[in-house]
Amino acid sequence: MASKREQGVQHIKALKIGERISVRGLAHDLGISEGTAYQAIKTAETRGYVSTIERVGTVRVDPMPPAQLETLNYHALIQIINGVILGGEAGLNKVLHRFLIGAMTGDRMVPYITKDSLLIVGNREEIQRLALENGAAVLITGGLGASPEIIELANQKALPVLMTPFDTYTVASLINRALADQAIKHKIATVADIYIPLAQTKYLYSRQTVADYKRLNRNTDHSRFPVITQRQQLVGVVTSKDIFDYSGQTTLDKVMTATPATVNETTSLASVSHMMVYDGYELIPVVDSRLHLLGIISRQDVMATLDSHREPVQLNDTFYDQVVSNLKETIGGVYQLVVSPQMINQLGTISFGVLSELVVNACQRLLVTKMNRPSTIDQVDLHYLRLIQLDTELTITPVIMESGRHSAKLDVNVQQAGGLVAKAIVVCQLLEGHRGK
Repeated sequence: MASKREQGVQHIKALKIGERISVRGLAHDLGISEGTAYQAIKTAETRGYVSTIERVGTVRVDPMPPAQLETLNYHALIQIINGVILGGEAGLNKVLHRFLIGAMTGDRMVPYITKDSLLIVGNREEIQRLALENGAAVLITGGLGASPEIIELANQKALPVLMTPFDTYTVASLINRALADQAIKHKIATVADIYIPLAQTKYLYSRQTVADYKRLNRNTDHSRFPVITQRQQLVGVVTSKDIFDYSGQTTLDKVMTATPATVNETTSLASVSHMMVYDGYELIPVVDSRLHLLGIISRQDVMATLDSHREPVQLNDTFYDQVVSNLKETIGGVYQLVVSPQMINQLGTISFGVLSELVVNACQRLLVTKMNRPSTIDQVDLHYLRLIQLDTELTITPVIMESGRHSAKLDVNVQQAGGLVAKAIVVCQLLEGHRGK
């Protein structure tokens, strides 16, 4: 039989999209305590059934598919544009694919209005109505409101009508930046892309015993398991080393490794790989912000995914991309570039941070070229010997001094026409998965 909290979650799930929910109302409807009702609402929020909206309250929404979690929805857009929701709350989890500005007459705009787009407009009610009737959300600029008729239509269509105090140019710039940022995030491989969800994860409870561990070990051939409480909060990890020399009746909370290393869904796979290689982990638990176990991520899956992303990801105009885009490889692992305006500091010389990024990028590229191994950076010891002016042509020459299975040390010379201008020692952590060409 389901717990009272789970009954509350299922009750919320059955509600009509757009219906408002309160702790007191849910407690009254189900005859449960307000504490249990609150827990049910929070659980429903975690599962994507409800969303809490400032100045509106908690609303039943249509959950987003997992593939859309890193895209821009209207709920997130409200925060970006300092907006207010006027109507259509049930559509706040819909994804913003594109936007257009309502500066033409209605008949000329119809071909440009597409489903799931956003129309930016002022107080032109006929254009607002046209957008909603054609499946587009509406953003009203200048702090202007919407008529009761428009709000009613938005509620019927489950399409958000938002209001922002900004002008059209400002809000269009904000949305453009947000869409570009989301595109960058979408291209970076994260834990959410590959982790094994809780339903397919083998785990143990803290009050289970060493005998339970041995039984699960025999049935799965795995030796490392997350340990959780009855509320599914992670409290430790247990391995074969932990249970050695303990009797079968010993509870796991007495032998497990407490406060283990964890990751969340947004952690990049590069970071996870570094943890696994550096600390020797074969498995890391995936948790949410309250340490509830969401699943696990394995070393084998991480390395296989990184191996499938051998080509560097081309991101959308990040600062890093701007800095290293002009660093060109010449013969024999030597890299050259000309110092451009975006690389300099207030004194007109190349900034220390930019120079560090260039040195690191040259080292990582050399390791891929010479050893076919991607890497992350453990340590950079950079000595900036002479000021490097704007328009200076630099030559960066990294040389591998030492290399092992998991790390490499490189000596780097940075030169201009007048001689040596900087020198660095860089220690890299080598990642697995690219050993063969």
